[in-house]
Amino acid sequence: MRGDDPKQPSMYSFLNLEQRVPQDHPLRPIRGMVDRMLTALNSDFEKLYANQGRPSIPPERLLRALLLQVFFSIRSERMLMEQLEYNLLFRWFVGMTPDEPVWNASTFSKNRKRLLAGDIARRFFSEIVEEARRHHLLSDEHFTVDGTLIEAWASQKSFRPKDGDIDPPAGRNAEVDFRGQQRKNDTHASTTDPDARLYRKGNTGARLSYMGHVLMENRNGLVVDGEISLATGTAEREEALKMIAGLPGVTQVTVGADKGYDAAEFVGGLRQIGATPHIAQNQSGRSSAVDGRTTRHEGYAISQRKRKLVEEIFGWTKTVGGLRKTRHRGRRRVGWVYVFTLAAYNLIRIPKLLGVVR
Repeated sequence: MRGDDPKQPSMYSFLNLEQRVPQDHPLRPIRGMVDRMLTALNSDFEKLYANQGRPSIPPERLLRALLLQVFFSIRSERMLMEQLEYNLLFRWFVGMTPDEPVWNASTFSKNRKRLLAGDIARRFFSEIVEEARRHHLLSDEHFTVDGTLIEAWASQKSFRPKDGDIDPPAGRNAEVDFRGQQRKNDTHASTTDPDARLYRKGNTGARLSYMGHVLMENRNGLVVDGEISLATGTAEREEALKMIAGLPGVTQVTVGADKGYDAAEFVGGLRQIGATPHIAQNQSGRSSAVDGRTTRHEGYAISQRKRKLVEEIFGWTKTVGGLRKTRHRGRRRVGWVYVFTLAAYNLIRIPKLLGVVR
């Protein structure tokens, strides 16, 4: 029997959002973890807001909405607000009712800046790492470090001499020929994002970029620390030493890394803080700083296999998390988004490791 196609939709619904979301939906365990962590951050939220005045967007809802933006690769706050307008799953996750009005995109962005002042992303990330540690998902002895370039939200045309000897191009998108010009970070800077640096990694062309760093534990490939720095030739090794030294209760740990970290200064720095350098040997026309006393052990080969898991982190943050090219300017703001995206990556992985979702 053919069903009817009523032209007048029903005016009322007797199902709430909780009933509309399937019990086995992957976002359910994530929402439970997020709620527990936001409760732990309540005292941090209190410090960011005045006791009087007009109520703002609740910070808990801000963070849940920002997580959805990362999970579903939503390009802008305006598109995020559009999804919240009609997507019942998004409303359920954020904590909104079906009839509640959606915020203005500009208002949402301004409220988000308040979270930057309190470094909420770092606190949120730390809570997620502790959650993984409580479930015994983290290794306390074996780690991997690596870095990647994140393209800045600035064009090559904005990279101009600091002394202003050359006139800026006329018009909004004028033709500019850089052939024959020597452009260096010492003499040039981006007028759009002064913190961005012209840098090249591998066989790609030099681009205005930041450098993202990750410290990964080797048991399940979860992120235990991350940082954004200026793109320089020594930034990867410098930030790696800082992250490893910041590990709680560092005694004797192993640190895997690629050939770019095979430098005598870095290897010596690792040994000073009690870390064994399981670094890939760079023997291309030179001698490696890692000798046979380290490479002969079976653990060295295991670290070399495990360290490749870090590429999954970079791949996810750039393709799903939207960090192939950042949408923000300034090292502090880019760093906030970077750490928050790493937190979202861990949130996706933990329920799968616990067997809560398939």
